[in-house]
Amino acid sequence: MEKINELFSVSAETGESTLWMSSFAMAIALVLSLIITQVYQLTFTGEHYSQDFVHTIIMMSVVVSVVMNVVSGNAGVAFGLFAVFSLIRFRSAVTNAKDIAYIFFGLCVGMTAGLFQFQLAVALTLFASFVFYFLFKSNYGKGRSTQLLKVMVPENLNEEQFLDDILAEQTEEFKLRQVETANLGTMILYTFSIRGKQGVKDRDLLDLIRERNANLKVSLSYTQALE
Repeated sequence: MEKINELFSVSAETGESTLWMSSFAMAIALVLSLIITQVYQLTFTGEHYSQDFVHTIIMMSVVVSVVMNVVSGNAGVAFGLFAVFSLIRFRSAVTNAKDIAYIFFGLCVGMTAGLFQFQLAVALTLFASFVFYFLFKSNYGKGRSTQLLKVMVPENLNEEQFLDDILAEQTEEFKLRQVETANLGTMILYTFSIRGKQGVKDRDLLDLIRERNANLKVSLSYTQALE
């Protein structure tokens, strides 16, 4: 029993850990980072996530646990390592704010495991994973997407506020963005930015406009991807 305790112990005087203790910290960081990446895959809302990004979260968590072993109780080594790490740059920009949160999540778990705060590392992983999953399932904070509506109108039907009554009834908000001529001046193309009203289908809105513009071209597009 004493030999086992010696293997998994930290020196009270120097703060140095045994190889077995450091290995155990890496194993804990690995298991917890696997849980993190599983939650990431479950809550991903884009079209396709990067496998390399998933691997990066795991490796960063494990490596940071070792770094915290090295720098623990040694300020000089800590400053030297962080100076080296400051030279590291991601080759591709992380554009999704949630991806940045998961990177920081993995780093924090690796740091906590590297400081041998295993219970805290497990508690952090479970609690933060629950928060991420709850926000995903409840769709918390989701807003209505802004759409671009383009309507072709015959030149003889062109007049001010031609579609205002329809848009006022079918949308929460609309604004005329652009007016331009088309087809050698025989057509007028209106571009609106609109925010759809809850419960109104896109097809219903298009049908009402087509009745008004002599069944000419009408298009509706989203300025941001729907999730």
